[in-house]
Amino acid sequence: MNAIDSSPGPLPSPARSEHLAWSPAVRRDGRWWLVAESGSVAVTDTVFDGQLNRFATAMAAADRAVAGRLVQQDQPPPRPDGRRR
Repeated sequence: MNAIDSSPGPLPSPARSEHLAWSPAVRRDGRWWLVAESGSVAVTDTVFDGQLNRFATAMAAADRAVAGRLVQQDQPPPRPDGRRR
C-alpha cells in the first residue's frame, strides 16, 4: 500500500518549484507533490518518486536536445570546405 501525506494548506514558495511536463506533478524543495485545485498530496512512495525523477531527467535531456537543434538551425550552413561562415 502506498503512503501519502495530505497538505490542506499552501505549498512552499513557487520560486523553488518545478512542474513536470503537463502533469499535476510538481517538485518543490526536492520533494514531489501531486497538485490540484482542491489541494495537494506529497508523494512518499519511493518507487513512484523514482519514476518521477527518471521522467524529469528524460524530459530535461529532451529539452536540451531540442534547444541544441534550434541553435543549430539558427546558424548559417557550412561552406563547401566544412567551416562555418
